[in-house]
Amino acid sequence: MKLSEDLLQGVVPIIPTPFTENEEIDEAALRSLVDFACSCGIQAACLPAYASEFYKLTDEEKLQVVKIAVEHAKGRIKIVAQSNHPSLRSAIRLAQANVKNGADIVSLAVPRIFSLPEDSLMEYLSGFLASIPETPVLIQDFNPGGASISPAFIKRLMDKHPNFKYLKLEEPLCAPKFEEIIKVTEGKVGLFEGWGGLYMLELIPVGIAGVMPGLGVADILQKVFEMRRAGHHDKAFTSFERIMPQIFFSLQNMELFHYAEKELLTARGILSNSITRKAAYIPEESSRNYIAELNKRALALVDDLSKEPSLSGKK
Repeated sequence: MKLSEDLLQGVVPIIPTPFTENEEIDEAALRSLVDFACSCGIQAACLPAYASEFYKLTDEEKLQVVKIAVEHAKGRIKIVAQSNHPSLRSAIRLAQANVKNGADIVSLAVPRIFSLPEDSLMEYLSGFLASIPETPVLIQDFNPGGASISPAFIKRLMDKHPNFKYLKLEEPLCAPKFEEIIKVTEGKVGLFEGWGGLYMLELIPVGIAGVMPGLGVADILQKVFEMRRAGHHDKAFTSFERIMPQIFFSLQNMELFHYAEKELLTARGILSNSITRKAAYIPEESSRNYIAELNKRALALVDDLSKEPSLSGKK
């Protein structure tokens, strides 16, 4: 099933939230992150999501980072505004404010603090989609404790709300489910793989629209995505195998991911520190040394890939 041509494709990274020494949002650093995202040959970037420490931000700060990103991107890339909140009323308030502030797409995570029946989730998601009917919406379902929403549920939601355009899933062994979703939606919902892009080589042939990794590997995975899509499978595997240890190590713990991601961006000269808001993961010396080693290897891969011709026509 061919993906609808008007949908986003490729890598849509999550922009982390940079902090100053006193844990205030570093607006200048955020603008540098947006500039880097715009240089990666991608169509869009997302914030504030799990990888942005959204759960440590006030509602006002969530709106603040999106507004800064929209204003600084200036149309160079689209901005996906994550509007997560377990309260539907609050999620709608965030979404409508983000739309007013210029977000191109709005994203929402399915509320998974406690187990809810599908009827409750349908009421929540349907109410959210109806609140911004003219804005494309990406639904994220990250449910470590159980199954994500079903293909039948997804089809019902799509039929009821034309602005339900994207779905992001994080689970392993999901190729059969992705194939079923593509079939029942007739390719009208773009499927994105999360979880750092760890399963991307398996899922690109299935027909996913793209992946949503951390920003630090966005340019690397965009090239891998283009290689795999273009049929250069050996090159795609060779490049992906070189960055996979970085992705795999950081995903062992979400708070560790924040530290490792910001350390990589610091090593790449994009951030000046790897500060995360407390409570934060404090890696011991062996982990810090290993992360530094992984970063050196990532930088070498970036250098090697810079010598490869672009498959998308972009520099």
